[in-house]
Amino acid sequence: MQRAAIIKRGRLLEYLTIFWNSLEAILSIGAGVFAGSVALVGFGFDSLIEVSSGAALLWRLHLDAPERRERSEQIALKLVGICFLLLAAYVAFDALKSLLKHEAPRASYLGITIAALSLVLMPYLARAKRRVAASINSRAMVADSRQTDLCAYLSAILLGGLLLNATLGWWWADPVAALVMVPIIIKEGVEALRGEKCDDCH
Repeated sequence: MQRAAIIKRGRLLEYLTIFWNSLEAILSIGAGVFAGSVALVGFGFDSLIEVSSGAALLWRLHLDAPERRERSEQIALKLVGICFLLLAAYVAFDALKSLLKHEAPRASYLGITIAALSLVLMPYLARAKRRVAASINSRAMVADSRQTDLCAYLSAILLGGLLLNATLGWWWADPVAALVMVPIIIKEGVEALRGEKCDDCH
């Protein structure tokens, strides 16, 4: 497949990322605020971060001329890393606050549905991004695919916390689930800021 066709496929994947995560953010934050769920609101903010990451990658894919490629790659990679670290700070602060104040969330069946759908969709999207990243040797797109992978992990953690709260009344499962997300997010953010090895693209 020619590079232009691969770039076009990459842009399509990023548009899909932006669309889905925008919808996910609106529904998750709304449901999280209504239910008082830190993990659900944090997941919604993660979706906004992934929208930002997708926008950075779209910008990178629109600047694929050889003379611009490396610089746009480095800038996009740094932006993705910053997005990760901002998310980690928010989730950690809000989860600790909820634990200390014993803020018990209400059951959120909309949140459970969103998390389950995301858990199904995100792994497919991440794999498709990695295939494009390998074809064009893009470290930034590899980092973005990892953020999509992270979205799937966060969906699983969120789903577990919401189900435990809804079925067993374990209010603390929600902020604890959010805190479990934090080291994963920080690790990915630091790796993106440091830059990936080119071998990671394959």
